[in-house]
Amino acid sequence: MSEQGQKVIFVCSDAVGETAEAVAKATARQFATEQVKIKRYGHIKHEDEIKAIIHEAISVGGYIAYTLVQPELRETMREETIKQGVRAVDVMGPMMQAFIDTFNDSPKYKPGLLHEMDENYYRKIEAVEFAVKYDDGKDTRGLLQAQVVLVGVSRTSKTPLSIYLAHKGIKTANYPLTIEVKPPQELFTSTNPLVVGLTMQPERLLKIRTERLKALGLPSQANYASMERIQKELRFASEIMERLNCPVIDVSEKAIEETAGLIMELLAP
Repeated sequence: MSEQGQKVIFVCSDAVGETAEAVAKATARQFATEQVKIKRYGHIKHEDEIKAIIHEAISVGGYIAYTLVQPELRETMREETIKQGVRAVDVMGPMMQAFIDTFNDSPKYKPGLLHEMDENYYRKIEAVEFAVKYDDGKDTRGLLQAQVVLVGVSRTSKTPLSIYLAHKGIKTANYPLTIEVKPPQELFTSTNPLVVGLTMQPERLLKIRTERLKALGLPSQANYASMERIQKELRFASEIMERLNCPVIDVSEKAIEETAGLIMELLAP
């Protein structure tokens, strides 16, 4: 382990390395420590690079998580880590082998296919541009063109959720429900999009809004962050959601990924 007591996980890939990094981060979150550093090495092409990373892991007492699809690089990593006594986790290898064994198929052994600029890639780009254009009710025409429309009061994660869904290739618009503004007719006349209501427990929303005001340098006593105002907004939003007869998700204790997963389940045929 490093002198500062920091635990280091080395992420290695012959592509970008996002898959292994995501697994490493998910793993680190399961432990009650903040002293975890993830070092990512992407676009590895030569065996010497692997050997250098292994020596660095030895020097700090870390371990390696890798997604190497090139057989010679993967074999070098396996052999050298065994020889040097460094723990290494092949993130993709077992999944690839299971696919081969189960479906009797052969992999392409081509790095970076996750980010290949194919039809799916361009669909994601289009969806992200759509989410930005129709964020926060800026243009209500988006409510008629979207695959998913998110509605809710301020600070219920509508925008980040829209962007997350966009990265999944889902065109998402969102509209803020505000007492002073009558919801647009498009919200009620559209039959194509899946409309989803987002709500939150008043206490949780109060905390988030208070922190938001602090970040903006505004007084926390503003009406925006008062419990009376928040409860009134939530009642108003609930009435609108009942009129829309839409599914409602309480996002109080949910991560963006979890909420997105629920929405994608609703989209599934």
